[in-house]
Amino acid sequence: MRICSYGISMEINEAQICSASATLGRLLSNIGLDTFTDARYYPPAGDDPEYVARYFIFMVAIDHRTSRYRDFEGFVDGEFYHGADLLYRLGKLKYDESPDFFSPNSMANIGVDDVKKWLRAKGEDGRDVVIWDPDVRALLLRDLGRKLVKYYGGSVLNLIKKSGGYLKNSVTYGFIDRLKSFIAYSDPVEKKAYLLAKFLSRRGILTYADQEHSEVPVDNHLTRIALRLGFIKLPEYILGKIRRREHLTHDEDVAIRYAVRTAFKMVSKVIDVDPLILDDLLWLFGRHCCTRDSPTCRAGCSDKCLSLKLCSKVCPLSNICPSAESKETLNEHYYVDTYYY
Repeated sequence: MRICSYGISMEINEAQICSASATLGRLLSNIGLDTFTDARYYPPAGDDPEYVARYFIFMVAIDHRTSRYRDFEGFVDGEFYHGADLLYRLGKLKYDESPDFFSPNSMANIGVDDVKKWLRAKGEDGRDVVIWDPDVRALLLRDLGRKLVKYYGGSVLNLIKKSGGYLKNSVTYGFIDRLKSFIAYSDPVEKKAYLLAKFLSRRGILTYADQEHSEVPVDNHLTRIALRLGFIKLPEYILGKIRRREHLTHDEDVAIRYAVRTAFKMVSKVIDVDPLILDDLLWLFGRHCCTRDSPTCRAGCSDKCLSLKLCSKVCPLSNICPSAESKETLNEHYYVDTYYY
């Protein structure tokens, strides 16, 4: 199957997808369904749905690359957190301090200094670690807050209600459609939009009748897995840029991630599961097992990978993964100048 987006043609390897789907389905059955109620990162079950929805819509809005020049990691109350874990830990602490911090009226006026003061931790060397691009994140939060006030009366639940129980609807506009008006959710591949849908649906705040419009939220972890498994055949010139770690263009990034989304949609159909549920497995597997620098097939199973029951001494996909049999460890493409993911 060949698809073309942004003028870039790529081949989807349907046979390889079918070969890997059974194993992915078995791995998915090994993990529980995340309800996103972990007290370290998310509002507790039973909290006011509007407060919970506000927390998630604003946190996901700034949930993109946390590190650029220095890893975003450090200590909070004596515990060490890294990347997205640190982002959501700091978000939850702010929520515990005052849920109204995440009100649209409050976010409509947030400044760069407010973000710097909020999203910081003490690094291992004792120095403060502040999230990169605080100016961009402040802009995303302000835009979201102001438009929620203007178009939805400052209520996230009102946005959900107006979506009419659909993710996408060309007539009345579904949840994903409506999110596109916010800068933070303007990614053509809709990573943040589907991540938000995943969070809110698990919390019982968002329901949708059109599962056919459900998609995985494509980030670097999912892209890496798809490329290594050979789900997608990239043009040679793009493969060359990936091997040389050259920064890809916006259109190349979107085309690759759209192909990745298409591939995992096929997987979800083969194993008959909502893509947003499949994403639980893919994100964990990419973050802890099929990592960029030390994948299981090269370095052996990490303690985290073993504890999650995602592998047992060897990667369960090694016998069907082209990358595992190759001397070359193929990584995801290099694209960092983005607030999409």
